Amino acid sequence: MFDLIRKSNSIPTLLGNSQQLVPSNRLFFSILAINLYRSVSQEKTSTDLRPIPGAFFIVLIQRSSATTSPVSIRHSPFAMRHLLILLFLLLLPRTPDSSAITTASFAPVPFPLSTNSRWIVDAAGRRVKLACANWAAHLEPAVAEGLGKQPLDAISKSVAAMGFNCVRLTWPLYLLTNSSFGSLTVRQSLELLGLAESAAGIRVNNPWLLDLTLVQAFQAVVFNLASNNLMVILDNQLSKPGWCCSKYDGNGFFGDKFFDPDEWLKGLETMATMFNGFSSVVGMSLRNELRGPKQNVTLWYRYMERGAEVVHSANPDMLVILSGLDYDKDLSFLSESQVEVSFTGKLVFEYHWYGFSDGGNWDSGNPNEVCAMVIRNITRKGGFLLERGWPLFLSEFGIDQGGTNEADNRFFSCFLSYAAEMDVDWALWALQGSYYIREEQLGFDETYGALSWDWCKARNSSFIRRLASIASPFQGPGLSQNSPHNAIFHPRTGLCIVINSQLRQLQLGQCADSDAWNFTRQGELMLKDTKFCLQAQGVGKAVKLRSCCRDSRAKWELISDSKMHISSNLTNHGGRVCLDITNDGIIMTNLCKCLSQDGTCNPDTQWFKIIRSNREVHGQIFKKLTSPFVKVEQFYSRKWRKGKISLT
Repeated sequence: MFDLIRKSNSIPTLLGNSQQLVPSNRLFFSILAINLYRSVSQEKTSTDLRPIPGAFFIVLIQRSSATTSPVSIRHSPFAMRHLLILLFLLLLPRTPDSSAITTASFAPVPFPLSTNSRWIVDAAGRRVKLACANWAAHLEPAVAEGLGKQPLDAISKSVAAMGFNCVRLTWPLYLLTNSSFGSLTVRQSLELLGLAESAAGIRVNNPWLLDLTLVQAFQAVVFNLASNNLMVILDNQLSKPGWCCSKYDGNGFFGDKFFDPDEWLKGLETMATMFNGFSSVVGMSLRNELRGPKQNVTLWYRYMERGAEVVHSANPDMLVILSGLDYDKDLSFLSESQVEVSFTGKLVFEYHWYGFSDGGNWDSGNPNEVCAMVIRNITRKGGFLLERGWPLFLSEFGIDQGGTNEADNRFFSCFLSYAAEMDVDWALWALQGSYYIREEQLGFDETYGALSWDWCKARNSSFIRRLASIASPFQGPGLSQNSPHNAIFHPRTGLCIVINSQLRQLQLGQCADSDAWNFTRQGELMLKDTKFCLQAQGVGKAVKLRSCCRDSRAKWELISDSKMHISSNLTNHGGRVCLDITNDGIIMTNLCKCLSQDGTCNPDTQWFKIIRSNREVHGQIFKKLTSPFVKVEQFYSRKWRKGKISLT
């Protein structure tokens, strides 16, 4: 029923009298039905929050053309506490955070989600790409981070404004399986940890949350994310609340001190049941980063299959997301034996990849060689699932967003190239700019956080812009009727090669504006359905579009271990050159750099990834050149070569 609220465009404004609503002028009849949760008097335990069928709160808003008279509300006698919580969620301020960066927008998704081969799709069979941020709610307070810094609704709006379409919301198992813990209020949880300053911050920014139980506060976060058109994936991060992870923290694998398999199954069932029928909760990650000395494949199959069945039985609409071994860096055992469950169309596998996952290679190795080696390893340990028709969700990756960590900077360009080429679903670690407490440090600054320490703005706006380049799908069912083509992606900037409006130079631009290319077997980079090819002109010179595709300068090959140097051999024009960019984003060629061995230089301005796409083509030049009313040859006239014809 909460989806009726989320989809409603006629949410009224609450005045001082809580028994009156003032409707907006000229609104049509709207009925908001809220399926309330079990009232306090009926609850057996604090975590028994299953919906009560038939318990509704009905708001009738009369159409008004000339009056704003208050409208009476009729309600049945039930727990007003729950009612006021839900009303408050609806009536939070709706003004977006002006400091957030608007990078992408997403159309409403027809739920539920399912899988079609390696793709996640909506109820209409159209590809849905998960572009998520991880929001931690699993540390000692078991409260979503940041609620002492900003209002909940402002945080949700910042998530959407930065271009994410979902949140991977973490939770500790004890939230649901330890009734004495789950029944603590937010205030009590913070005060027990000595977090008076955090409690004071919540009193200012989210005062209505302080006296909710931890479970109710978790629900409130989920509901508010959904009201902002954000999908939610629930991630069981660990059992005992705290920072994750180490091999010996007792949370790592089935049978560890704090990881009882039966208790875990009970917690999964409770969480899945809690959100049954709430369609914006699209998936459940069964357990984060299995690890430690007890980990083994036999127990992985036994309990992950049981967990998958429990979640699916409790909530058949959910995607069921399975992590691997060794901190979720190893799914290789699935190459020999796949998971056996009773249902289909819901399984997704997840994988984690950070720069530090690769040892110290990014610090000292040649970036081309390191990137190639790391991607080979990922393909062997998890990426092969895509080729076998299973979705792979990169549910954690991230970098130090201060921008000064050279190893992380190199890693991120490699990551973007892989994520764009394979068009995987992903979730950034992390959303949070700071923590109430982390590893005994109050107000810990999360340098991997998308938001600043005070949660007021993006920590690194250029990082967010680069990340936005892989938020929308390049491939998949239902994107368009276009035949497959190529886009030329530049991971260093998160942009693609586009043709400017006068067709006299090529430059970097938004990938949504990319023209359609074909990389032929003959090594030609040809504008699709035309006779034009990309042609090198010499060292330090801008590339051109020419119709002489047999010219040696129009022949390209992918060199270096990374296969991201697009190179042409100019025998009489300066030797071997590679695509590069000028400071203002013009596509040019320079002598190829940093191809191998040297670990001190950075080749990423010369890194271009030719990726597959069946997106709708928005490039204006491509549309003009392929119009049925235009002959391609006329654009290659003498006048055009001299730049005298404009296509705008």
